[in-house]
Amino acid sequence: MEISEEPPTSAVFIDNCHFSQVIFINIEKFYVPGGDITCYYTLTENIIPRGKDWVGIFRVGWKTTREYYTFMWAPLPSDSHRDTTVQQQVQFKACYLPQDDEYYQFCYVDQDGMVRGASVPFQFRVETEDDILVVTPQGQLEEVELQNQNLQKENEKLKANCASLRTQNSHLQEELKKAQELQNTLESLRSSTEKLELELNFLRKKNTHLRRLDDGRVAELHQLKEQIQSVTSDKERLETRLKTALDHLDQLQQQNENLREELKEQKHLFQILQEKMKEADEENQQLRENNGKLLRHLSQAREASSSSVASQAPVQASEVGGLLFGNPYCAAGANLGAGAADVVSKVGTTGRELVVYGHKLVV
Repeated sequence: MEISEEPPTSAVFIDNCHFSQVIFINIEKFYVPGGDITCYYTLTENIIPRGKDWVGIFRVGWKTTREYYTFMWAPLPSDSHRDTTVQQQVQFKACYLPQDDEYYQFCYVDQDGMVRGASVPFQFRVETEDDILVVTPQGQLEEVELQNQNLQKENEKLKANCASLRTQNSHLQEELKKAQELQNTLESLRSSTEKLELELNFLRKKNTHLRRLDDGRVAELHQLKEQIQSVTSDKERLETRLKTALDHLDQLQQQNENLREELKEQKHLFQILQEKMKEADEENQQLRENNGKLLRHLSQAREASSSSVASQAPVQASEVGGLLFGNPYCAAGANLGAGAADVVSKVGTTGRELVVYGHKLVV
């Protein structure tokens, strides 16, 4: 596995880390410089591996996970739904290893930058004669065995303590999970708070802008009130003029009614005059017919009178009387004059003229 990017680290101190979730096994005291080394470790059931977990080499005395010397990404187990421990390994290339003889150790770090396991210290140097164990006598061997038994008892106690610690660790893991949830909630609240602060600043700016607009609108409102007062005054004047116009309209309507009544009467009179005119036309027609008859009668009478005068002898002047002016039809015209006068009295209402023997007759 090649190093492709920086691993996730944290500033959490070593005292707050949990070293019992990953157990390193088969760790040598010395690793020969210039060769690749393989790191073996066991994942307990108390850890859930994730894609960004890594194994680093740290110089003994480190305080935070940021102080790693080199690292390799930790492979994920093939069985993701496991309930038991599983052994894993990573290989470090020689070119990335330290070149001094200081003490180092392996550490398993999860993707949150928290240490979940650490190995015993080791060095990168060749083993010397001083590092070889010396054979001890039988007495010392018995003493060593006694110490070994004591160590086994202590080991049993440590195992019991380890079981208790695992239980405590389980509880602590739950508490840590709750703490992480609370931390996530806190981060969410911080994010929400930042958004609310941004919205608050935006609303403050908007409020300032609205206040400025409100000041302008107050001035506009004052101007509108003045315009309303002016319009109200104009309205009152217009209402007065409208009332006067309505009164005048009432008078005109009354006059119109009077004129309609008068027109109705005029129409009635006109109908009466039309009837009278129709009667007058009929009477005039009758008079025309009578006049025509009279003219024919007069023409016949004239012809008869002319033939009678031609056959008689001359008459004396005393008998003639009124013929001083040479009117030979005086006697005959006397009767006709009376008839003509009667005709004139009947025809006079039409306003027309008729000439009878040199006299104008109004027809």
